[in-house]
Amino acid sequence: MSEIRFVDTTLRDGQMSLWALNMKTGMMLPALPDMDRAGFDAMEFFVSVMFKKVVRELKENPWERLRLGTKQITKTRLRFHGGMKGAFEKVPLSVSRLMVERIVAYGITLTRTSNPWNDFSVLQDELESLRKMGVEAVVNLIFSVSPRHTDEYYAEKARDVAALKPYRICFKDVGGLLTPERTRALIPIIRENINDVPLEFHAHCNNGLAPLCCLEAIKLGVKIIHTAIPPLANGSSQPSVFNVATNARALGYSPVVDEAALKPVSEHFTSIAKRESFPIGTPVEYDHAQYLHQVPGGMISNLRHQLRLMGMADKLEATLEEAGRVRAEFGYPIMVTPLSQFVGSQAAINIILGERYKEVTDQVIQYALGLWGKEGSTLMDPNVKDKILSRPRARELAGWEQPQPSIQEVRRNYGGLGVSDEELLLRFFAGDQAVETMRAAGPPKEYLSATQPLVRLIQEISKRRDYSRIHITKGDLSVRLDKRDNPT
Repeated sequence: MSEIRFVDTTLRDGQMSLWALNMKTGMMLPALPDMDRAGFDAMEFFVSVMFKKVVRELKENPWERLRLGTKQITKTRLRFHGGMKGAFEKVPLSVSRLMVERIVAYGITLTRTSNPWNDFSVLQDELESLRKMGVEAVVNLIFSVSPRHTDEYYAEKARDVAALKPYRICFKDVGGLLTPERTRALIPIIRENINDVPLEFHAHCNNGLAPLCCLEAIKLGVKIIHTAIPPLANGSSQPSVFNVATNARALGYSPVVDEAALKPVSEHFTSIAKRESFPIGTPVEYDHAQYLHQVPGGMISNLRHQLRLMGMADKLEATLEEAGRVRAEFGYPIMVTPLSQFVGSQAAINIILGERYKEVTDQVIQYALGLWGKEGSTLMDPNVKDKILSRPRARELAGWEQPQPSIQEVRRNYGGLGVSDEELLLRFFAGDQAVETMRAAGPPKEYLSATQPLVRLIQEISKRRDYSRIHITKGDLSVRLDKRDNPT
């Protein structure tokens, strides 16, 4: 009963929070065998937003990532994140269903899903559909800070989510807002109201308190903790598996994880971070401003990345401050996908243009209309709501209903009958031109393992056909490779 198990978030939330999903397939592959033998309860591996990012920016095929990754991970159960409704935009159910079917074809039959308002009544149909496709669902109960997110609120929501009979429930602190005191207050309330449904704990380190909250959750009976492997831990990511395991052991618990197997993984990703100038997650100091803007971990790195691309990296702090104002005017939504993206993108637009609400996205208009949850419309500041809905585009969207084309109809618009299911999904999410550019870029680039750099270097160099002689010298070591014209 003292065993503590770990769900690894390195390849999904860890890199989403710190590297803005810029981990390429070749960066990931050398680490997978060691990660697989570490004894994780599960590993989060895939998220639907990868389709756009991986195809358009990394010029890689996310299906190839799934194919190569699942071949190497044979002992650990993999998860995809987002269920059937995890995309940023409203996606036809036929497309969402096909996406899940293709992911399941690679052997991934576990997901983690949410409703951004903790409105679990709308998840019943989704969980039933997932079950029919052979997928078990962990459902998030999301923590937030506002006058209405009280103890009574979480007791009621815990009962609601347990009534769905999910595989597990995950108490999720997406903004790093939990304190040890609040953890001690809420975990017993949640456990009391979910009956025998297993409980997981997921927290971001934005405010430096997540490692302490993990320990409080463990002491209060939570047996499954979400962690990441450095350098993709800490910062705005999850706590380090090394830190949580060491402290749990000191408290008398038995962490079920092979830390020795993960040390070369940490070395490998640290090498990648240094080579590519990616951030290295470090513990952060307490920042009370986090309770004002509540921007989640993944969004901070993405905002920083997008502002840098526009030459406005110095505007990050102003954007976060503006996000706090926008969130208040939007009625204090929980800062989780997609609501956090609506708040964050609107804050960035306000800062970039220098005028508040001069331009708004269609999603923000839909939010004001109540199309992303009725609370969005009823809780929004009336003056801001009027400013958003007074423009012509709002009148166009007022009667909007989400189209639900069949997959055959979708296929006609994205390549026709000769296009495979996976190609169809790539074209739907990323666009035809981006897919063609991705194809032209060739196979994923290989990255050397940091654990045996010289051996791997020689192996890779020996594959080259454009050199006749290669000479490597380091200190007293000298290696020369000569191409033979007539090998026998």
